[in-house]
Amino acid sequence: MPSQYFIGITPPLDYVKKVENFQHQWLDSLIVEPHITLKAQGGLTHDREWVEKVKWVCKSTQPFTISLAKPNYFGDNILYLSVRSNELYPLHEAIVKAISPSEQLINHYFELEDFVAHLTLGKEQHGLTKEELRDMEDAAEKELTPYPTFLVKSVQVYELRPNSNRYEPLLEIPLG
Repeated sequence: MPSQYFIGITPPLDYVKKVENFQHQWLDSLIVEPHITLKAQGGLTHDREWVEKVKWVCKSTQPFTISLAKPNYFGDNILYLSVRSNELYPLHEAIVKAISPSEQLINHYFELEDFVAHLTLGKEQHGLTKEELRDMEDAAEKELTPYPTFLVKSVQVYELRPNSNRYEPLLEIPLG
């Protein structure tokens, strides 16, 4: 099976641990550490030729701040924390355009105009019921506040490890 990748932004380690502990109340195992997706899988080919393009875009992007915010939903089956940042969307767009996946892949992965920055807390596809997602939403308002604002100094390339079915950090790319 060819490798699968995506690019994300990792919150500060203490908040990652807080979110993981929170998620473990509902989920036995997590397929990836808590992160904000910056670029989905589309166009991130196994030859990794795209890595240099991502490095070039990141080198010309200065560090910037992101604020996590209240829970929200995609439909009624994916619960996430909202993300606020003026600089995140232009970085997403620059990376997508540098990699230039097909229009079909852009649409499939909700990129460019359809991109909504988020940090996923839980999904129905991961075995949660709609009722559990609502309980998770209520608990997030209490347990995951105050929502942090943090400086993004790098992005993380994640790779799906075939033997574990888990996305693991592969390469950290600095900004600036």
